[in-house]
Amino acid sequence: MNPVLHTRGRFGQRTLLLTTAVVPLTGWTVHAVALHRRLAASRRDPLTGLLRRDAYTARARQILRHRGEDAAVVMVDADHFKQINDTLGHATGDAVLAAFGARLTAWAGPRAAVGRLGGDEFALVLRLPRGRREVRLKQLVRMLHTPVTLDDGRTVDVAASVGAATPDMVGSRDLSVLQRAADAALYDGKHSGRAHLATAAHATTPSVNGRRAGRPGTAVWGRAA
Repeated sequence: MNPVLHTRGRFGQRTLLLTTAVVPLTGWTVHAVALHRRLAASRRDPLTGLLRRDAYTARARQILRHRGEDAAVVMVDADHFKQINDTLGHATGDAVLAAFGARLTAWAGPRAAVGRLGGDEFALVLRLPRGRREVRLKQLVRMLHTPVTLDDGRTVDVAASVGAATPDMVGSRDLSVLQRAADAALYDGKHSGRAHLATAAHATTPSVNGRRAGRPGTAVWGRAA
């Protein structure tokens, strides 16, 4: 199994014009391919193929501007990931992260912003209308609790905690506010096997050890089997 995603990026016309001014025409094709790969790599996490933080943030804000009340911010933390690394090795841990990246991409669809913020923490921004939230978040929980199959045929039990925030529930379209609320909702249900939807109160939850502390009153969907 090779769960790593390879995604080609794009570079703009301005970059091409500036580069052609200093590169001989005979070497343009080789140089363009190399430049293309470097720019794509700078936007993507090499392990999971997901957007890096800056590229994710730019795409996420664009979605929030255009989708408005139908948009949702979803935060995901892998559960017990340190235990996987410590007991099964870092190669297995990498395979789990890559599998999570592939599952999040498949769940969110091609028009979403799906990023790896660092370590085992992921963030998504996508269109998620009110009438579809419950069934879609339950689906995500099931996907993230499906064992990962390694190249040698072994399986690894995995789990993740999920928090979501929407502009209509939180009262803001600001990405930072929505991520803060989604993170607080996630920690309300850490290790519960359910997705938690944030309320306006989660956006003002004080932090604990650099992360958000949860508050009661969260909608809960999708207990994993």
